[in-house]
Amino acid sequence: MTTDPPASDASRDRLSPLHDEHVALGAHLTSFGGWQMPLRYTSDLAEHRAVREAAGLFDLSHMGEIEVAGPGAAAALDHALVGHLSAVALGRARYTMLCAEDGSVLDDLVVYRLDEERFLVVANAGNAGLVARELVERAAGFDAVVTDRGSETALVAVQGPLAEEIVAGLVEAGDDATGAGGRVQVVRDLKYYAAAPVTLAVEDGAVEALVARTGYTGEDGFELFVPADRARALWRTVLEAGRPHGLVPAGLSARDSLRLEAGMPLYGHELDTTTTPYEAGLGRVVKLDKTAADGSPLPFVGRGALAARRSSAPARVLVGLKGLGRRPARAGYAVVAPGGGGGAPQVGTVTSGAPSPTLGHPIAMAYVTPELSAEGTELAVDVRGRAEPVVVVPLPFYRRPQRP
Repeated sequence: MTTDPPASDASRDRLSPLHDEHVALGAHLTSFGGWQMPLRYTSDLAEHRAVREAAGLFDLSHMGEIEVAGPGAAAALDHALVGHLSAVALGRARYTMLCAEDGSVLDDLVVYRLDEERFLVVANAGNAGLVARELVERAAGFDAVVTDRGSETALVAVQGPLAEEIVAGLVEAGDDATGAGGRVQVVRDLKYYAAAPVTLAVEDGAVEALVARTGYTGEDGFELFVPADRARALWRTVLEAGRPHGLVPAGLSARDSLRLEAGMPLYGHELDTTTTPYEAGLGRVVKLDKTAADGSPLPFVGRGALAARRSSAPARVLVGLKGLGRRPARAGYAVVAPGGGGGAPQVGTVTSGAPSPTLGHPIAMAYVTPELSAEGTELAVDVRGRAEPVVVVPLPFYRRPQRP
């Protein structure tokens, strides 16, 4: 999430089911993607560090949730998206993209396979309506129904090295065959990009949730999908249960600095309708060779353009930049040749940039010309007329420590 959201008419913004909770916690609210969302509660740095060292609680209810169900749901998604969704195992998730006929990115998505004939597509807030409309159009002719579940669904995330301990502690005891211990183990055993239905204990009873081991921070963590009318009880319970572990509520600003350190793209910055997955270094998600069970090829929207783009040299490449000074690059700043300042020939553009709380120096992602994309290449960023030295480094900037 961006730390500098575009201006919008706040009076028209949608409110999260957790809006009153954010107000009660003293959050600074901002317009983002057509919603009023918390930018921060205390300080950006404190919230960022809590996620890296303990845990943070995020309200992601602005994200779009779209169900695609029916005997033809898998085939419809294979046609609509660049990924091979019919090959996704039950209970697993896949990062993928919705592209236009010219191969440009309309949105990046996470798709969960809930059962054989039912999928959950999670879209970015500002693109949720577009994604729903495109899926309806692209599913025409398939035996599948597309339903926008966004208004009835809340999404919260628990992210950080202690997230598993906190979420496992919320598993509701019961008298089914697995028992509470078995369901706790379901949470602990969830693999990355996997999800399972779990009953969670909350302050006024229990709530049925889809618990997914996914996130956007570079840390271990979980995203919890629950009915919108149960979101407040879940939020309060997680805050109370997580407090002894050091969990704090965290806003969009911390989420942005965390995802930047993790080298994760943000739609509207690294991805947009001028970009294909190949320029963004995400060509791996495009399955040009996907086939049906009988071995026949599976055409999809944008395939021709993407096949042509893969075989041609890119005009620009997404890279990581490490700042060698103290002044951070910001989105939209020009990348120039070393020593160049204002007026120097531009060789690229910063898409995201900020000081890194974890690493202690400025970092940025930028598109540059291919001949300047090699690791170790020295460049500069024009920061208000002054050349700030940077060097090309591998992405991601940060990888979480391996823990036993």
